[in-house]
Amino acid sequence: MATLSGVMVFSLVLIAPQAGKLVSAHRSDHEQLDLKPLTERSLMFDRNGGFVASLIGSGNINRAQVPLKQVPRTVRASILAAEDNDFYRHTGVNARSIGRAIDANLASGQVEQGGSTISQQVIKDSQVGNKQDFKRKIREALLALELEKELSKNQILSRYVNSVYFGNGAYGVQAAAQVYFNKDVSTLNWAEGALLAALIRSPSQYDPIKNPELARERRNIVFRRLRETGRLTADQIKVLQTQALPTKVFLPTQVNDYFPEAVKQELLDNPGYGLGASKAARANAVFGGGLRIYTTFDPVAQQKAIVARNETVAGIPGGRPDGTFPVSFTDENGQRQSTFGTQAIVSIQPNNGAVRVMVGGPGFETYKYNLALSERQPGSSMKSFVLAALFENGFVAEDRVSGAACAFNQGKGAKPYAVSGKGGVRTITDQTEASNNCAFLRLGQAVGLSKVVDVAKRLGITSPLETPSATGGLPFIPTSLPLGSRGTRPFDMAAAYSVFANDGVRNTPYLIERIEDAKGRVLYQHQSAPQRVISSETARLVNQVLVANVEGGTGTKAKLASGQPAAGKTGTTNRSTDVWFVGYTPQMSTAIWMGAVGGARSLDGAGIAGATGGKFPASTWGSYTTQLLAGQPNVGFIPAAKTRPGRSIERTTNEIPYRSSYKEDDNG
Repeated sequence: MATLSGVMVFSLVLIAPQAGKLVSAHRSDHEQLDLKPLTERSLMFDRNGGFVASLIGSGNINRAQVPLKQVPRTVRASILAAEDNDFYRHTGVNARSIGRAIDANLASGQVEQGGSTISQQVIKDSQVGNKQDFKRKIREALLALELEKELSKNQILSRYVNSVYFGNGAYGVQAAAQVYFNKDVSTLNWAEGALLAALIRSPSQYDPIKNPELARERRNIVFRRLRETGRLTADQIKVLQTQALPTKVFLPTQVNDYFPEAVKQELLDNPGYGLGASKAARANAVFGGGLRIYTTFDPVAQQKAIVARNETVAGIPGGRPDGTFPVSFTDENGQRQSTFGTQAIVSIQPNNGAVRVMVGGPGFETYKYNLALSERQPGSSMKSFVLAALFENGFVAEDRVSGAACAFNQGKGAKPYAVSGKGGVRTITDQTEASNNCAFLRLGQAVGLSKVVDVAKRLGITSPLETPSATGGLPFIPTSLPLGSRGTRPFDMAAAYSVFANDGVRNTPYLIERIEDAKGRVLYQHQSAPQRVISSETARLVNQVLVANVEGGTGTKAKLASGQPAAGKTGTTNRSTDVWFVGYTPQMSTAIWMGAVGGARSLDGAGIAGATGGKFPASTWGSYTTQLLAGQPNVGFIPAAKTRPGRSIERTTNEIPYRSSYKEDDNG
């Protein structure tokens, strides 16, 4: 009685000076109650619905909300026993639980129970914070009473189990079950549920990995509370106490590869998905909106592409298991430096534009820059756009052009552009198979370089191919354009060649199939919008020439083991700084680039002097596509209609007599 009297006197002394704060805290209670939606990680899936990555923001809030009915009794009862056993009997604030907590803590000599109800904890976490302040505690209590008027008990408990922090970045019981047990919360047993309940009081102190003894002691306290409340027997607890604690955490897989990173950036940068007008709003939706993002990614095809790349790279001196090889070079200061080379691969499905594969480098964990989305000189793979422009403008594959050494006037005051040539007058098909540079420089002049640029842009090349005029006149298009002197992205090359595969119809390449919110409502659904950008006959003539190139030209290493017809074009720049093969079948268009990272470095420094697209990328393409189409029936291209007889293409007025004294360029 003496102790009780002392406590009462002390309480009066404490409360009396705070009366003013108590009154000021009780203001417009209903208006103060504002439970904002819980942030929730978004999830990314592949084309088959397989999990790819979690999208978690800089706050590292790993939460996955689940309905209360999905939380088993083992977890709910453990949490209630540990945190608020009278939850379903009080109205928000429980004086009896405060007294019981004080009594239990004094008896045990440690903090076994807390006095705050679950309703108060919801208010603390969502609105008033945890500052040790009397006014804050009063507001917490008043708002807890208001919360009980606004929501049902199950709604409050659902909010609590989905919001409370369990340590190691896990918010809510579902994330905690996955982090500590690698399980869905619905499968947790009593020992696992008791550990989760044990963590709530102090997640860092009772972390089972860092402090297993403390975690076990706290779990035993929860077991004791479960026995006292009649949920478990002493014999059951003896068995449960033998269950081992987790020894490692299972952190969610976040974006860790080039394809999901490209999807993430697309969501953040593009307002067209309806996730917000500003980048900040889109970031909130992507990292905290609980979205379900279904992509076009094909993990099986991706793995086949990586395997084929690594097999090719293994044949390069010093080739490493991660698909890289050493490249040495001399820098601008004359110092010998080293870097590495690799291959980037992009595959796009022609009939719908779905991007299936994106190998952007040797591995995202070590090299995050996506080479599949970077611009590099495409070399002779640009010649396919010259072919398309020619066939769009009345030329045919049997037309004949000289491949001898050539020189072109580039305008007043500019030095002539000259290239040493080889061979004489041959058909366009023959010159393509030989990848003859002078032949294609002449063809570019004959059809008009502006038409080549126009076709390339219609096919999907997004990088600038011409230089705007400083005086407002016509833009400058370099004579060397047919030889790939302007940079393009492997992504765009795969997209452009997919038009040939799809009979002249372009499907804009896309990465995202569908976006759903946390409740399964569809926020975005990709809608295809096929557009004819070149005539079907043009596409078929290009196919005819590029199939011949794989059969008997520079692309023979791309032949498919099944006999499936394939078309494609190699590309090799000066000193082999960039080597390519861009090829396609009716089923898939794939661009493969190979070179050194960090800038244009000659592959001579890799011990493969004279490296060509026909030797390395074409080999990768052939191996990969053979694996990709294994077991599928062979599908041929629609044949081109019979054309007029071929005729000679006359020399253009821009061509001048070749002289060996001219500075030469030998992109090819």
